[in-house]
Amino acid sequence: MPFVQVTAIKDVFTPEQKREVIQRVTDAMVAVEGEQLRGVTWVTFTEVDSGCWGIGGEPLTTGAVHALQEAS
Repeated sequence: MPFVQVTAIKDVFTPEQKREVIQRVTDAMVAVEGEQLRGVTWVTFTEVDSGCWGIGGEPLTTGAVHALQEAS
């Protein structure tokens, strides 16, 4: 049974986006494992508080991620 954990900074994704991530991750696992595993594929979406996630020795915030999203 696949168990996939997705971790993101809190308030970066809307509830609708989280739902879409869960659906697409499930679809990806089913594409590899087969349709029979859809019902037993677990996906969790965990959120980490803003500033409690670090990259390159620096804390990353919700605002910084939103700025990256707007720049793309």
